Amino acid sequence: MGFCNTLSKDIENIIESNIIPWEEYKGSNIMVSGATGLVGSLLCISLLSANKKYNLGLKVFAVVRNEQKAESVFYDLIKDESFVLVKGDICSELNVKESIDYIFHCASVTTSKYMVSNPVETIETSIFGTHNILKFASEKNVKSFIYLSSMEMYGTFDSDIEVRENNIGYLDPLAIRSNYPECKRLCENMCEAFYSEYNVPIRIARLSQMFGAGVRPDDNRVFAQFAKAVITGEDIVLHTKGLSEGNYCYTTDSIKALLLIAVKGEPGEAYNVVNPTTHTTIANMANMIANEIAKGNIKVVFDIPEENIYGYATETRMKLNSDKLKSLGWKPEIDLKTAYERLIQYYREVGI
Repeated sequence: MGFCNTLSKDIENIIESNIIPWEEYKGSNIMVSGATGLVGSLLCISLLSANKKYNLGLKVFAVVRNEQKAESVFYDLIKDESFVLVKGDICSELNVKESIDYIFHCASVTTSKYMVSNPVETIETSIFGTHNILKFASEKNVKSFIYLSSMEMYGTFDSDIEVRENNIGYLDPLAIRSNYPECKRLCENMCEAFYSEYNVPIRIARLSQMFGAGVRPDDNRVFAQFAKAVITGEDIVLHTKGLSEGNYCYTTDSIKALLLIAVKGEPGEAYNVVNPTTHTTIANMANMIANEIAKGNIKVVFDIPEENIYGYATETRMKLNSDKLKSLGWKPEIDLKTAYERLIQYYREVGI
């Protein structure tokens, strides 16, 4: 992850936000699993930056599997005395002797193709890893445990409804790609079980598609492909009809939401993290990028295989509602077009 101008401004935007009660975190030990991923890394960097700016006395414990990758993501922050790398797998024992106050459980499989080609491993990472870290949270008597779930857990809906936290749609358990949303559902229930039986104060953040500065250059998810197409001048190729309805949230808005939910959210509750103004279909989003951002210099092309060889999720009809999160004082700032412009600017700065 390059600490370029766009990313630096985004981190500054997060730590200077007046909706995050930084005083609540003062003197805390904070653990982040999946710390080299997009969400985990931005959380770590934001916490360390706020620690330096506000003299919070924080210590950030970053759970990573690959130390070399951690060094490439965090650069000189590795040397920060407030930053501790916890090397290991979340499915194994976490060797941390210190007390832990907050845990952000971000570790998860995020690549659709991997979910289809390695469904067993996807399930094992989700279920065993979440159980292990919840047990750890119980032993440490944490103040707050934040589980990063996904909008995919809602499944699909037959009607056009605005999806709130108490709605639920249909998932086909016989579809291999359902392993990811089914695991998110089960892990949410596991969180509730630990809250009920062991009083672990869990909060659940149901993330929409999050992107922005900090997305790795080798990321191959749809938003990254679209952004790279603008830079290279290549046409956007869709391998589906693009009818699925997407819900998005820029990275800075998402990170601020997580930091707010951790201290102001109600234990045992779930919150949608989404900017409702970004709701659109994949095809409409592709056309917006081609016409408005690329100024018509590229076009949208459909190349649909007979079988779902790319592992894309089932077509969904869903518009997420974020009123519950807004009731905590959160308000999204970055619209979809600006999100793409900032991602493209970031990619250009890091040399794509």
